[in-house]
Amino acid sequence: MMMQDAAGTLCELCPRRCRAGRFRPGGSPGYCGAMSAPRVFRWGPHFGEEPPLVGERGSGCVFFSRCTMKCLYCQNSPWSWRGEGSDKTVAELTRILRDLALVDRVENWNLVSPTPYLPAIREAAAPLLAEGVRLPFVWNSSGYERVETLEEYSSLCDWALFDLRYSRDKTAEDVSGAPGYVAAARAAVKWAYARRPDKTIVRILVLPGHADEAIESLAWLATEVSSDAMVSVMAQYTPAYKALETPPFDRPVTREEYESVATAAADFGFENGWLQGYEASDPKLALLGENMGADHGVVK
Repeated sequence: MMMQDAAGTLCELCPRRCRAGRFRPGGSPGYCGAMSAPRVFRWGPHFGEEPPLVGERGSGCVFFSRCTMKCLYCQNSPWSWRGEGSDKTVAELTRILRDLALVDRVENWNLVSPTPYLPAIREAAAPLLAEGVRLPFVWNSSGYERVETLEEYSSLCDWALFDLRYSRDKTAEDVSGAPGYVAAARAAVKWAYARRPDKTIVRILVLPGHADEAIESLAWLATEVSSDAMVSVMAQYTPAYKALETPPFDRPVTREEYESVATAAADFGFENGWLQGYEASDPKLALLGENMGADHGVVK
């Protein structure tokens, strides 16, 4: 959503509603650090997403730089926090989407953290859709979304891949700088599930010292949405970036923490979805975001 005033267009796309004038000439960046031009770090077939999205040819991820949240443990900090990547014109973004569809022949267009750039993404997709080049869109985000924005840009959301990261607002503010996260993310999940229950995946990332919040999120999902929802319970948390100096986020999730969440998922009746193996939390494993190169390429 953008709000008009006498000075120009102000950004209210995310729940923060910082009203930055980043869409007007000479404007300043929003809280997220984004300006109007879509900044892209990497794009290409991704084979590490949930199975329905990967298919045989991979999910066509476009990793957008900047983010509406500031997670101290961010595993994508080179582009999410520091803004690495290159600004693209709308025509260049159209070319990226075209190549993903016709050259890489991916299963879908997976928009990773797209919220700051939704106007440009919709504009970039328009000529392809007019030509009949059409893949399902995956809206892949932290869940920190406004329902009004989701409604306005619903054409970019064939699949919703949303996180339920926190069940307590204090944690969301302290750890991710995301005021009002709980209500916003829950409203986003409700919106997506009501619209396309068969195309909504809810990710539950177990965080060290906060397994109880993951369980609370599962309880809310089961009672307020449906235990038929597809959930992806993730053990892959690995300390990164500012978390390396911030207990308890400076350690992996323990087996006991992860298994308590996996057990809760079963107890709440969730049968559709995926449980990562606990070995995904091994801190010796390479951090994908910290080590991934820029520009085009396959993402394993």
